[in-house]
Amino acid sequence: MGRRRKGDKVDGWINLDKPPGMTSTQAVGKVRRIMNAQKVGHAGTLDPLATGILPIALGEATKTVPFAQDRIKTYVFTVQWGEQRDTDDGEGDVIETSGTRPTKEQIESILEKYTGNIEQTPPKFSAIKIDGKRAYDLARAGEDVELKSRIVYIESLQLTDVRDDEADFEVICGKGTYIRSLARDMALDLGTCGYIKALRRTKVGPFDEKNAISLDKLEELDDIAGALLPLETALDDIPALAIKEAEMAKLKNGQALSFIAKPDFKRLEETGLQESNQTALALYKGKPIALVEIRGPEVKPVKVLNL
Repeated sequence: MGRRRKGDKVDGWINLDKPPGMTSTQAVGKVRRIMNAQKVGHAGTLDPLATGILPIALGEATKTVPFAQDRIKTYVFTVQWGEQRDTDDGEGDVIETSGTRPTKEQIESILEKYTGNIEQTPPKFSAIKIDGKRAYDLARAGEDVELKSRIVYIESLQLTDVRDDEADFEVICGKGTYIRSLARDMALDLGTCGYIKALRRTKVGPFDEKNAISLDKLEELDDIAGALLPLETALDDIPALAIKEAEMAKLKNGQALSFIAKPDFKRLEETGLQESNQTALALYKGKPIALVEIRGPEVKPVKVLNL
């Protein structure tokens, strides 16, 4: 007899507006307790300093987390000029100072350099693993942390305001981009030093401020199920394949479908699934059944959804 999970079977997404001073893990734990959910996960860590969009998956929605993590994200942030901190944000110790303050024109002149595919070295205080240990744990222990640079994607970077000692920006970027590194590198390019003073994530794919909810509001709700977004929210950019009842039964049992008849080929074509190695969401009467991969004439279940 299988071990029974604690909590209720809750499936869907909570688009949390994370408050400052809380880790992503703490936020997930709080949502889990409020929803009394058996299983939870999140789609992209936010630093304790940061606020904003933290999509939290519950139950079967955890199977769609990688799709949310890979989505384009939007951040607004403030860079404080004149100090470099060991964490590259306001929580660290000052390790360097500068009296240089960049002008609006100087800042705008370097923005293009930080768009497209760029090389970036993550902060020493990050969750990246080195020989099985988190970089931030090694850094806090006083060890010399050396992280390899990597290529990240920045769709756009805009300067939105300039003040004497700080400037505000908005960035739209891909997975793995560190905004703390972006602030640090821009400051160095401008002949000064700087760190992230404030950071807010305003969008992760389809999750944005319009459908977000705070922890306080979530705790106040009489019907917490009303705050749930459907599992397929994270899958709005992949094709949906309508299937028949017999096909649903096969997928539920982990069996692949063979689309060899002409009408089946037409279904794939109408769904935009003519090429191999494409991922789709199989639906039966509008209900998500499985994430499937198209391999020639074969439709193979990758993640079966038990809703």
